[in-house]
Amino acid sequence: MNLGRDLKNPLALRSKGWLFLLLGVVSAALILLEDFSIRRLVLLAICIWAFCRFYYFLFHVLQAYAGRERPYAGLWDAMKWALKGKDGA
Repeated sequence: MNLGRDLKNPLALRSKGWLFLLLGVVSAALILLEDFSIRRLVLLAICIWAFCRFYYFLFHVLQAYAGRERPYAGLWDAMKWALKGKDGA
């Protein structure tokens, strides 16, 4: 089994996406069940929204509008490029 290769099976890709959603819902529910408050719910929603927007910024906005010509190797690669910019400065 080669863990370094890309996942290309459509069923496996969809399953992985649904598992991420399930993981997020369960973890958010456990956070809120521990000590529910409207404030905690709102802050958790803002946190999730902000991280989603940051991910979109890294993987779409920078590539489509800031001159990134090749796909990122992953999250850390995208964050390094976002900090350095096109010229590495």
